Amino acid sequence: MVKQPTSPTLIWLRQQAPLKPEVGQACNGCGVCCAAEPCPVALVFLWQRRGSCRALLWDQASSAYRCGMLVQPAQYLRWLPLCWQAWFARRVRRWIAAGVGCDSSAHIE
Repeated sequence: MVKQPTSPTLIWLRQQAPLKPEVGQACNGCGVCCAAEPCPVALVFLWQRRGSCRALLWDQASSAYRCGMLVQPAQYLRWLPLCWQAWFARRVRRWIAAGVGCDSSAHIE
């Protein structure tokens, strides 16, 4: 199977956001992956199939992007009981491999 090049997509990010790290380097909260396309968590729980993830949040204190499904899941899943939020956040952290390493192959210009 030959991998086809993807078409260019324009994404908007804050100027203060860190630059995208190389694939495999530590995640720095640049937001490129989530702005380019929704992850499997967004596909399953937010029913979002394309575009920038609507759970992508800007964290002013750290000048980085964060996953809203990770930091405030009840904001997006109103049916989620408060006592399950920490459990759900741990699952999301694992599912998206938050903080593990950059897995976005997006090229930034």
